[in-house]
Amino acid sequence: MIPIKSEREIEGMRESCRAAGEVLGRLEALAAPGMTTKDIDDAAAEFICEAGAKSAFLGYRNFPGQLCVSVNEEVVHGIGGSRRLAYGDILKLDVGVVKNGWIGDTATTVRLGVVAPETDRLVEDTARILDEAILQATEGRRVGDISSSVEQAALARGYSVVREFVGHGVGRKLHEEPQIPNFGKSGRGPKLKAGMTLAIEPMINLGKAGIRILDDKWTVVTADGLPSAHFEHTVLVTKNEPEVLTWRKKTLLK
Repeated sequence: MIPIKSEREIEGMRESCRAAGEVLGRLEALAAPGMTTKDIDDAAAEFICEAGAKSAFLGYRNFPGQLCVSVNEEVVHGIGGSRRLAYGDILKLDVGVVKNGWIGDTATTVRLGVVAPETDRLVEDTARILDEAILQATEGRRVGDISSSVEQAALARGYSVVREFVGHGVGRKLHEEPQIPNFGKSGRGPKLKAGMTLAIEPMINLGKAGIRILDDKWTVVTADGLPSAHFEHTVLVTKNEPEVLTWRKKTLLK
């Protein structure tokens, strides 16, 4: 069953998602060449606490970090450690927080300085692909409409989509129904209804779709070593336009 939130529950989701968006925005502004990914994780712990929340990721299936922090060829689920950020890197920040029992989930890709032109285009295009997919999250459409939007937009731009990891419903639990793949056919899958809250998250590779998981059992990297970009918003399905619950102002390049 796909949870349908009441108006009171939606207000709880709005609060947790605002907190997640604020934490992500602060991390985006902070991240800079010379920092380690552990520095980012430590800052996330501080910012989440200041937001009156706790990490939705720490301890989830034994995940050891406050957030997922992934660099360049790392797709998702990177763990903060000794890796030092360099000028020209792209940094993926994936934040999940729990506030008053509700979860907000959001992610962005940050460019640290001037990056290679094809990587710069990948980041811009992935953000745009998410924006286009969100427009499909209206009552009466189907999950496959979101999935197809991501896949077709990515393929049209010459990219590939990660198939092993997907978007998902979110609410009291980090992962609720439905699963939202970044590939599929329009008109297929569960029908969307007002009150559903969905984490839509394109993971787009510059090269081929293949991935592998590192020895830490968490960090996902592209099999060909080329960059990958990741953006995510938690979105409320309504009878009208979708409401982006984790919306925040975007920062400039570092």
